[in-house]
Amino acid sequence: MQRVWFNKMFSSVAAAIRLIREADTAREYHILCTHTKAFSPVFLAADESAIEPNKLTGKAYLEWCLEFCREQQIAIFVPGKEAGLIDTHKDQFAAQGTRILSVADQATLELLNDKAAFYHHVKLPLAPPAEFTQFENMEQFETAYADLRERHAILCVKPAISVYGLGFSVLNEARSSAQLLMEGVQYQMGLDDFRRGIANMGNFRSMLLMEYLDGHEYSVDCLADNGRLICAVPRKKSLLIGHGQTIDIRDDIQTCAAELAAQYNLNGIFNAQFREGRNGLRLLEINARMSGGIGMACLAGANLPYLMLVGFDRGYEGLELPALKNGIRVTEMSQPVVLQ
Repeated sequence: MQRVWFNKMFSSVAAAIRLIREADTAREYHILCTHTKAFSPVFLAADESAIEPNKLTGKAYLEWCLEFCREQQIAIFVPGKEAGLIDTHKDQFAAQGTRILSVADQATLELLNDKAAFYHHVKLPLAPPAEFTQFENMEQFETAYADLRERHAILCVKPAISVYGLGFSVLNEARSSAQLLMEGVQYQMGLDDFRRGIANMGNFRSMLLMEYLDGHEYSVDCLADNGRLICAVPRKKSLLIGHGQTIDIRDDIQTCAAELAAQYNLNGIFNAQFREGRNGLRLLEINARMSGGIGMACLAGANLPYLMLVGFDRGYEGLELPALKNGIRVTEMSQPVVLQ
């Protein structure tokens, strides 16, 4: 039995661990997970768990990881926290018997995390990024708004570096932020209010002004082997709240996923986000991690976390991939649990 470690990462790792344990009927893998929170729900999914030292970063965290792998005899380490740094030092881990299963190297992770740099860099003819302009002060915003508004009826803003869509807002030219708040409209703010808000800020963190895409959003959970796409499961999100998501196997999205995996030499599980606009499908981002909806994707038939682990461990040649169930509608349900 091989000992596999998932360190602190996004909460989606709990679903991934459960999926691995469900498929691993021969008990070939013993799953450990760690977190800085003593009562993390992630602990309920693993075979074994431990608490990470709080606030450790950089070299200090790397040294702690090396020691943890030695003490726990970790065979495979799937890093979340400090993934780029850990990948850079994978030879040190290998020297003591631990293989690193990382999505990308540090330079690529930094590029994917900066949407402005990524949008300038990526080449994806079937689904290029939405038209955008970067701004860091009021003057740049006004110039960008005047230019983009000539071609697009609705514009939106978001930080160049963010997660979970934090900081995203559609700029509403007709209503104030107070009106939108009272009407319960999410992810919108009044254009005039936004202007007033940034007018006295001087320079601020890098933001993007973009054309707003109002069509269906696709979250695509992908499995790759060092730049070669193994499987991609697109989930089309309903435009209506409470209607779930639909597994929608589109040829153009499959092609895009393969091109992204090859272009950035991606490995293991990553997530690509697309959305449709008046000019067709557009790329939103690549998340170099498992998405929060990884469990829904696996309902299509392919247990991506288990396939990732087995493929990394023994190679993907000869690994049987089940046919995907196209067109099924999926959702998630919350479940109460006892933490202690």
